[in-house]
Amino acid sequence: MKVLKFGGTSVGSPERMKSLLNIINPAERQIVVLSAVSGTTNSLVEIGQAYLQSDKAKAAELINALKEKYQLFIEDLYTDTKYLEQGREVVAYHFGLLSQLANDLFTPIEDKIILAQGELLSTTLYHIYLQQIGVPSILLPALDFMKIDEDQEPVVDYITEHLTPLLNKHPENKLFITQGYICRNAFGEIDNLRRGGSDYTASLIGAAIRSEEVQIWTDIDGMHNNDPRIVEGTQPIRRISFDEAAELAYFGAKILHPQSVFPAQKYKIPVRLLNTMDPKAEGTLITHDSQTEGIISVAAKDGITAIKIQSSRMLLAYGFLRRVFEVFERYKTAIDMITTSEVAVSVTIDDTTRLEDIIAELNTFGKVETDVNQTIICVVGDFAADKHGYAARVLEAVKHIPIRMISYGGSDHNLSLLVKTEHKAEALRSLHSHLF
Repeated sequence: MKVLKFGGTSVGSPERMKSLLNIINPAERQIVVLSAVSGTTNSLVEIGQAYLQSDKAKAAELINALKEKYQLFIEDLYTDTKYLEQGREVVAYHFGLLSQLANDLFTPIEDKIILAQGELLSTTLYHIYLQQIGVPSILLPALDFMKIDEDQEPVVDYITEHLTPLLNKHPENKLFITQGYICRNAFGEIDNLRRGGSDYTASLIGAAIRSEEVQIWTDIDGMHNNDPRIVEGTQPIRRISFDEAAELAYFGAKILHPQSVFPAQKYKIPVRLLNTMDPKAEGTLITHDSQTEGIISVAAKDGITAIKIQSSRMLLAYGFLRRVFEVFERYKTAIDMITTSEVAVSVTIDDTTRLEDIIAELNTFGKVETDVNQTIICVVGDFAADKHGYAARVLEAVKHIPIRMISYGGSDHNLSLLVKTEHKAEALRSLHSHLF
């Protein structure tokens, strides 16, 4: 059984939603995971923010504007009056729910309920469309089987335990539709896997049912060896390992959610990245083994802040790094890169929500310096200890660009450079020219 995930652009218009059957084979047993229609989640975020600010008038305005878009959407999606009426009822229900929240005390729990409506809408509307054209399908509510624990981590055994009976209940059915992104938390409340979580949903379902393959369908033909928005002449990567794909996803390759490969990797489920706009394109296959030697790809992650802590107390002192890391742990702020010397340590973060608190505590250790508007350039490939020459080629390519930090050796697959964001485009182009 395969799991197919389609992103927001793949269901972004009635025409694109209809064309999914050019990819989905109704005769083949599969689970289809859908994101919200493109633009919907951003609108829902705005609605939630308006409610949190007690601006009910603005929330009502935003709700009505989004509702009008969906009313036009279903007018194009359904040609049969019976199914058009069903679509209208679905739209009325979900937007009625959004409007009713104005009458309640608004908390983060209600905010999560708002964010869930996009996927609930897209899957229900698509299920009704399939009924209209006579394609049998079963709508599986993700809230019935997708769960995260107290640490916001998905529980794969729970998903297996609750999803398997739902599938077994319909042995003759081939096509199952479910929502990406949304789930329940440890308290049974509606929650989510955070932005981009539909990829994660597909991978988790693939792991839970031991799927033969997970397919992630987007609007680009697989991972590229550089950012095609900045660099001309990039090429798709045909095959890549899970570790390499995870590095690229975390450090800027937007095609894949950073966490989404881990469940599939654990249970050895192949993941294929494919293009909805060009279904015949080969795309990228992610497996345990890469068939590419040397350097595979370059990615970039913006919005980075570098923090340097300099202290003579660090010299020959054990426990110093532990105390530094404990500061970031207390404020639940992840570190991307780290470099050390005898008297200083530099780290990078992308979440500056608690930066002032972090700096205040770090100042007790010594002199603290921060650099904002930084970008991590991640070069992914075969950097194992027994290989030589690749790191030199990377550094040669950027010798004319000021480099704030270099991280090498922490992984067999990654060499990372920190540069000012103003140098990002030049760094990517120069690396592409020298490496590929």
